[in-house]
Amino acid sequence: MKTLNKAKDIRVVWMGESDFQETWDLQKRLSDQIAKGEAPETILLLEHNNVYTLGRRGKREDILLQNAELDAMGIEVHQIDRGGEVTYHGPGQLVGYPILDVRKLGGPLRLVCALQNAMISSLSDFGISAICENKPTGVWVQDAKIGAIGLRVSKGFSTHGFALNVSPDLRFFEHIVPCGMPGITVTSMEKLLTKVDLVDFARAISKNLTKEIGRQECWADKTDMV
Repeated sequence: MKTLNKAKDIRVVWMGESDFQETWDLQKRLSDQIAKGEAPETILLLEHNNVYTLGRRGKREDILLQNAELDAMGIEVHQIDRGGEVTYHGPGQLVGYPILDVRKLGGPLRLVCALQNAMISSLSDFGISAICENKPTGVWVQDAKIGAIGLRVSKGFSTHGFALNVSPDLRFFEHIVPCGMPGITVTSMEKLLTKVDLVDFARAISKNLTKEIGRQECWADKTDMV
C-alpha cells in the first residue's frame, strides 16, 4: 500500500457489508475530521442491509408498506439529510460515499456530474451502455434507472453519494415510489448482463471516479475508519 499524499490522493476504503446507521455516523465523523485537516478526503464503498431512506424531499407515503410489514420484512427506514426523495439500499447494490472538499472540484454540480460519468464509464467497462443526458439525475440504461445520486454538502464538504444496482433483489423497489417518480423502471447489471462481483465493480468505480476528478486513488483498510 502506497503512502497517501493528501494533496493528490483520495483514500478509498472497501467497507463490505455495513450497517446503515453506523455508516451514516462514520460519514459525519469523517466529514468533521476532513474539514479540520485531521483526515484525508475519503471514498467509502460498501453494501448495506435492507433499508429505505428518505431524503429531504422524501414523503412517507412513497413507501408503500405499513410499519408492521416493514418490520416483518426486516427493512429499516431512515429519514436523512441528503437531497432527493426515497430510495432503497441493500445487499448486491454498490453504495459509494465520497467525503470530499467540493470547492476543489468547482462545486456540488461538478461532483454530481463526476459521479454520473464514473458510473457510466464503469458500466461501459463491463459491457453495459448507460446514459445520463436528458434524464433525471442518475444513470439510466434506456428508460430504466440503474444508478441513483443523493448528496449533502455542508460547509464545502460532501456526504452521502451514489448507489448502483449490481445484483440486488429488485423486488424491494416495488414497495416504494423510487426517487418520487411513479411508474419508474429499475434495473441492475445482473438483469442486463450476468452477475458481477461487487468488489470488482467497486474497483472500477474507484478508478473512474478518481480519474474523473483529477485525483489518484489510494486504497486503505477499513480498520483505519474505526
